[in-house]
Amino acid sequence: MASEIERKFLVLDDSWRTPGVRSIRMRQGYLSEGYERSVRVRTENDRAFINIKSSDDGIHRLEYEYEIPLRDAEEILECIALRPLIEKTRYIVVHEGFEWEIDVFEGDNAGLVVAEVELPSAGVRLPLPEWAGREVSDELRYYNVSLQKDPYCTW
Repeated sequence: MASEIERKFLVLDDSWRTPGVRSIRMRQGYLSEGYERSVRVRTENDRAFINIKSSDDGIHRLEYEYEIPLRDAEEILECIALRPLIEKTRYIVVHEGFEWEIDVFEGDNAGLVVAEVELPSAGVRLPLPEWAGREVSDELRYYNVSLQKDPYCTW
């Protein structure tokens, strides 16, 4: 069984943008609706994945992800996925041994910047970078599955 323990924070400023930060361009669409579970297809630069995720207690979820052909993913996103698609650039930043993923959203979610970090266990001490703002791990509206239904531009 695959499992993920993840915390989410709003990003206060651009001080995380330093030379050498790696980026990944993403487009994703959901094939199901609901908070209890999600099925999505995502392209990441020139690769594609299908992902199945449960929703448990905010920071802990079951997650399964498999690579699929890019061409199939692009067709699914264009012809089947719910609208609007989630479009963002993800930046990878390492802070005190933890790999942070900073999502800068575009399209209907432009203006939203969220940082996520996966943890080895729920009780681990997490040193917060100066650019990490309010924690939103328990706020469903900041999850991509919610942003598809209720985009940031409508808040």
